[in-house]
Amino acid sequence: MILRRSRFVHLLPVGDDRSLIVHAISHMRLPANGEICALLEHFTEPRRIPEDCEAMTALFPQARDTRTDLREVIERTVLDLRERQILTDQTPEQELASVGAELAPTHGRDPAEILERYRRDRQQGPASYWAVGASYGIDDFAATGESLDVILMGDCDIQMEADFLRREAARRGIDLRVSATFPDDIRFVGERKHDAVFIGALRARHLVADDLADGLNPHAAFIAFATQLLTQLREMTSAPILIDNLPEPTVQPMGLAERGIAGHRTRFRLTNVALAELANSLPGVYVVDVAAALAAVGSERMLDDGQVGFTHFGSPGWMLQRPESEKAAVHGIFPDVAPLAHRLDGDPYGREALMAARHVDALVTLTGSGRKKCVILDLDGTLWPGVLAETGSPFAWSPEVSGAFSFIGLYFGLHEALLALKKRGIVLVCVSKNDEATVRELWKYPDHYPVQRLLTPDDFVTWRINWNDKVGNIREIAAELGFALDAFLFIDDNPVERDRVRQRLPEVEVWGEDPFGLRRRLLNDPRLQLPVITEEAAARSTLVKAQIERQHLRAETLDDARYIESLGIQCRIECLTPSSARLQRVEELFQRTTQFNTNGRKFSATELAALAGNPDARVFALDVSDRFGHHGLVGSAVVAGSEIQGLVISCRALGMGIEHSFLRHVLDTMRGTMKGTSPALRGHIIPTARNIPVRNLYCDNGFEEGEGGVWECRL
Repeated sequence: MILRRSRFVHLLPVGDDRSLIVHAISHMRLPANGEICALLEHFTEPRRIPEDCEAMTALFPQARDTRTDLREVIERTVLDLRERQILTDQTPEQELASVGAELAPTHGRDPAEILERYRRDRQQGPASYWAVGASYGIDDFAATGESLDVILMGDCDIQMEADFLRREAARRGIDLRVSATFPDDIRFVGERKHDAVFIGALRARHLVADDLADGLNPHAAFIAFATQLLTQLREMTSAPILIDNLPEPTVQPMGLAERGIAGHRTRFRLTNVALAELANSLPGVYVVDVAAALAAVGSERMLDDGQVGFTHFGSPGWMLQRPESEKAAVHGIFPDVAPLAHRLDGDPYGREALMAARHVDALVTLTGSGRKKCVILDLDGTLWPGVLAETGSPFAWSPEVSGAFSFIGLYFGLHEALLALKKRGIVLVCVSKNDEATVRELWKYPDHYPVQRLLTPDDFVTWRINWNDKVGNIREIAAELGFALDAFLFIDDNPVERDRVRQRLPEVEVWGEDPFGLRRRLLNDPRLQLPVITEEAAARSTLVKAQIERQHLRAETLDDARYIESLGIQCRIECLTPSSARLQRVEELFQRTTQFNTNGRKFSATELAALAGNPDARVFALDVSDRFGHHGLVGSAVVAGSEIQGLVISCRALGMGIEHSFLRHVLDTMRGTMKGTSPALRGHIIPTARNIPVRNLYCDNGFEEGEGGVWECRL
């Protein structure tokens, strides 16, 4: 492949080691550092890719990568620049003709509107007035993680985050593409590829503080506007929608006299409550708690209502970013901003960086990126102080010694947080160098302890309490649970154990350095959260324990057929309705299942509801139970028209043969509903690194293979 710099791309120097890449036709603007500029200058002459990438390593003598790694980074960067139309495989004449050909079909219409549409289709980043942030370098372009596209809808508060969002996402291994528009530009959402939509503080917030607002419902106008916007967006897109709530004011017009529900600060609190209820009533809509995020670091440093207005809710740092031309409004006379800069620790972008982190948190939770399924806990020195065999009991607490929130509270709080994770669907395991019989004997609490806040052995799905190496124990647990190593979080107070696990099991997340931040980190880390807690998630510890019992039975039974027969398996299959609460669980199955997944497609609950309401489609749900208990909703198939668009079965239900009976039920159901003289049902098998168990599903059930991985079954 031969690439060159686009004839429409120009480099405009705008500062030290900083240039602006501008596309003359699309108006795409991208800040870039010297690395990218050097690379683009190199492409003023055509280059052969990937052959010439080796020679390009000489452009980066300061790079810390090895030559091989740097070559791979350069190649990824070049391909990314091509995708953004900064580089092209066309000659200048072909490129000009290509743009002309794209615009030609609508040549009889308003040319300004045609060109604007062309630009909107290729837009990245915020409006130019709010384009702030650091320049792109080769590390930014060469992201190797998950790629996501998001749309920002709002004014300065969220548009100025665009670059900070990208960098925060890159720090977490996500290649985030950001485009932005205003809240009244609903059409933009329908025109742009996107995985999520973020909405900033709505302009209707100014009405909340209006003297004419309803005294009992000062938020009525704001909620009415939000309802209209969210409803329109929900009709336009099935992607998750994340809307910011409103900051809580740091000052009040009437001070202490602001009393009752009409008080200034209370009005915004009530608005946030009403917004939370509104989001809860709409599928796939979530609230990002801006008020809590700002309060956690000190709202006075993050809000400008102490400087410029009661409802602007911008950042004080914006005063440090204003162009000099705007001083004309004050006759060119303005106080020295040094005290303000000092108050903000010299960082005018603290608000943007903070909120970018919170928005990416929400995105990580919604997409399941890096999600942790299991927390592995050390015991001595972690769940309780000291060595249990020496102290004789986990704690020595009584109300006479101290309150429950004194020193003992650090441990009680940790236990309570872990119990909360268990309710979210995170399973708990313990790995301890100890004598198991001693631990079982001494792990007890007197009657006066707050036992509802404390872990007991029954809260753990399995454990390894022995004197073996913890790395080996963790590997055994991963095999027993069937979880990939990157699904585990390991917590230990011993730095030697932490280092050993990090060195030998780099996929496992390791914590334990900061006992005072551990509870907050457990409760706030987005990888330990779910967007919705389904029944199956809440019961996951029970389900996993039952699965371990089945494994033990299977190990004792030589014949697979006898083992399956002994389980007494029962299946229940239903077609879900658009209002079914179980669609959330089906969404979770398609998001999380990697082994028995025919094609890797993910469905949102909104998409599933639409399909369930379509007379030509079906959303099948499979429930399984046996003599050890209920597996829950473990399988789903989505059929639309004559195509099986997706079929998944949870790994905990594999090996029982239920996949065949499930598929046969789907075929029987569709046989009675499909029209035509020779109806057929088709499905795709798209191979991935982990879906080997599903590869023969269609082959084993009477489907015939066609071209492109398509399988067809005549009904």
